Amino acid sequence: MAEEEKKRYTIDDVARELGISKTTVSRAISGKGRISRATRERVLACIDQHDYRPNAIAKGLAQNKTYNIGLLMPDDYTEIDFPFFKECMSGICEKAAQHNYDIIISMVDGKELTQLQRMISNRKVDGVIVSRSLANSTVQKYLQEKKVPFVAIGTPEEEDSSLIWIDNQNREGCRELTGILLMKGLKRLALLGGNRSHLVTKSRRQGFEDAHDDYHVRTDGNLIFMDMNSYTKVAAAVEKILESGADGIVCMDDYIANMLLGCLRERNVKIPQEIRVASLYDSTMLEYSIPSVTSLHFNTRSLGMNACRLLLEQLGEPVEGEYVPLNYQVILRESTK
Repeated sequence: MAEEEKKRYTIDDVARELGISKTTVSRAISGKGRISRATRERVLACIDQHDYRPNAIAKGLAQNKTYNIGLLMPDDYTEIDFPFFKECMSGICEKAAQHNYDIIISMVDGKELTQLQRMISNRKVDGVIVSRSLANSTVQKYLQEKKVPFVAIGTPEEEDSSLIWIDNQNREGCRELTGILLMKGLKRLALLGGNRSHLVTKSRRQGFEDAHDDYHVRTDGNLIFMDMNSYTKVAAAVEKILESGADGIVCMDDYIANMLLGCLRERNVKIPQEIRVASLYDSTMLEYSIPSVTSLHFNTRSLGMNACRLLLEQLGEPVEGEYVPLNYQVILRESTK
């Protein structure tokens, strides 16, 4: 009995035990081809009894699938982006594994598509998830031309009914957090932003400006600083912000906020007594900083899961259950008291 339990069943074993051909077993597994319902039920019962798992390559050939999903990552991503991509990828991998798909990661920069072209021309994947929408990206156009099923994570720059995309409620969340600061009586908010070519940067800036419109407070262009990708740039921006008499600083992500805290400590600027600080993206880095920073928390893992689900549905996979709501939460902490 122990030897039988350890034996790994193959398609040959199933065919031999039932006295049918391997082709019939293959048809029963794939659900394609002419085969009686009774025979298919016998095959599936045998498979279930012996815990047989069809070889992924053989199954793929039978169904004209690779059971691989391509995940396109920006090759210029930095430690600023790492927490987002880590959580998002975790959700994608979890949902893919539930449907016996594997993930193949490819790095692209939005213009140089050699790796993506090789992946598609060699038919290594059944579909693609674009992990971040870039302004003027050629990735989506290429995938559309090749008629490859794909899902984009990130709000598209232009409305396109043919594009399937999903995103966090970045603009809405940033609007709410900024509005809370304005409601507290702050009048001169500075904004430290990320890479201006990223569409998420545009969404966050729009939310920041929406809140100012809601409260009839004019934004000061001299207090908006973009492409804050280094401590030196943040430090230079801080000098101008402090000279201007700003009463609050909003950072577009946790990495920028962490650099800002360092700059303010160097200058002995007290938070929140002298200036208030908030981030439009949360992380444990901000939760345990001194002082802890008011932030906007998104369920990024669920974003990845929902993106993968959208792609699996395009691929014709039966996906059960509901989509996970992509809500956000404003977390008020010490930095804005």
